[in-house]
Amino acid sequence: MEVRLEAHQVIEKVVKSSGNSGRVYVPKEWIGKRVKVLLLDPLIEKDYSDLSKNR
Repeated sequence: MEVRLEAHQVIEKVVKSSGNSGRVYVPKEWIGKRVKVLLLDPLIEKDYSDLSKNR
């Protein structure tokens, strides 16, 4: 998918674990501003079906 956006600033970060979710910290000056988060790496779903066979 190709996405074209106009933006005022761009930062690239790695999402960190936070409870049962993910978290990305942005500058304090961005509080109250609109942002968009784009997934840059493909999602690879793990197949856990084989794990239940070993029990």
